[in-house]
Amino acid sequence: SDFRIKEADRLSSSFLYVVAQSSITGGKKDISDQQLNYFNKIKDMHLSSPTLIGFGIHDNQTFAQACDFASGAIIGSAFIRNLKSKGVDIVPEFIKSIRTKE
Repeated sequence: SDFRIKEADRLSSSFLYVVAQSSITGGKKDISDQQLNYFNKIKDMHLSSPTLIGFGIHDNQTFAQACDFASGAIIGSAFIRNLKSKGVDIVPEFIKSIRTKE
């Protein structure tokens, strides 16, 4: 609810983690219109804490999309999958692939 969001903002001493979807992390591939509406709602609240969107952020497209509505985004599952399959040496390349606009 708006009240809970504003209360979390009031109590925050760092940032608000905006959960992008109500499924397990790493499950969904695209950001839906419903999620975009939610992100707009949060953005329009003009909260004092920075917001970071997580869950469903897995590539440069979803990262850029999330950053249009928040202070940044958190990539978890996609990072761990790449780390497990390709090793620690892939980290700089993975970060570059997220930051690079296609």
